[in-house]
Amino acid sequence: MRNSSRSGVDPFIVMDVMEAARKAEAAGRHIIHMEVGQPGTPAPEGARAALAAAMGEDAMGYTVSLGLPALRARIARLYGEWYGVDLDPNRVVVTSGSSGAFILAFTALFDTGQRVGIGAPGYPSYRQILRALDLVPVDIETREANRLQPVAADLEGLDLSGLMVASPANPTGTMLGREDMAALMEAAAAQGAAFISDEIYHGIEYESKAVTALEISDECYVINSFSKYFSMTGWRVGWMVVPEDHVRVVERLAQNLFICPPHASQVVALAAMDCSEELEANMDVYRANRQLMLDGLPAAGFDRIAPPDGAFYVYADVSHLTDDSRGFAQEILEKAGVAVTPGLDFDPARGGGTLRFSYARSTADIAEGLRRLKAFMGR
Repeated sequence: MRNSSRSGVDPFIVMDVMEAARKAEAAGRHIIHMEVGQPGTPAPEGARAALAAAMGEDAMGYTVSLGLPALRARIARLYGEWYGVDLDPNRVVVTSGSSGAFILAFTALFDTGQRVGIGAPGYPSYRQILRALDLVPVDIETREANRLQPVAADLEGLDLSGLMVASPANPTGTMLGREDMAALMEAAAAQGAAFISDEIYHGIEYESKAVTALEISDECYVINSFSKYFSMTGWRVGWMVVPEDHVRVVERLAQNLFICPPHASQVVALAAMDCSEELEANMDVYRANRQLMLDGLPAAGFDRIAPPDGAFYVYADVSHLTDDSRGFAQEILEKAGVAVTPGLDFDPARGGGTLRFSYARSTADIAEGLRRLKAFMGR
């Protein structure tokens, strides 16, 4: 049976690394997971208890396509609490994870063949979802001088229909300041490009609060998720904020593409937003892990790193060690029992010389992983 040309997307390499790690574990090995951006903690206890109570009273059928009204209202309130932004709940769209939001955003905003700029290095699924929708991803090669974030000058001559930015970014953990974010939004608007801000790592910041694009303008799409700060990866629930005149457009698409996000996950998400004590305890773990990584990676020989502003990743330049990051990651898994992600996932042009290390798991795991990496590099 034939396949469509748009189905020919590249694999998500980190998922291949996860599978290789799973096979090693099935064979009896103990693997330290530094490959995947997944908290080692479950959804907050209070949120899971809320679902248990709700399941005794509710059949958990379809919700309306835009999501539970109470959850949309609570998300809107979060913008006031975190950023001082007064947000209309009617502009909030609950989605099946941030991935569902990307599909809705790209489908709502762009026609076949249009060009959408994405920073490189950057989250690989942006590129592959765009390709699967017959859109053209345009890699914007970012520079170390700009902390591997795109800047307004990078857009000159690109003729874009859209621009996707992430702050804090995956894989680097770097953030855009308010002035740089505003300049990017202005540069995109000047060439008629829609602006999409991926804010999935908001809440996981270390020195300063991340800036939401909604502080600057309502003429943008903002995407977020319960996966990271709220520790709900497998529940597959996220959200998107869109301009008022786009709500019905997105609603029609959501009705047909997804019907609605998972009802049970929405119940958990609503309760999770009020579990601040447990969520901040998770942040204490990330802070400790971050410091372990900043001290331990250079001691192990991975010394070309920069402190991340947010998220839970360290992106390392290993070009002096290899030009085959995929093969290097495989060797580290086989010989050290540590799963890490090749930079090729994030930057097809330069990623052969980079690795991403995640520190989202327990502090004990991070310490053991660093011990193993040091021993491996010492050999």
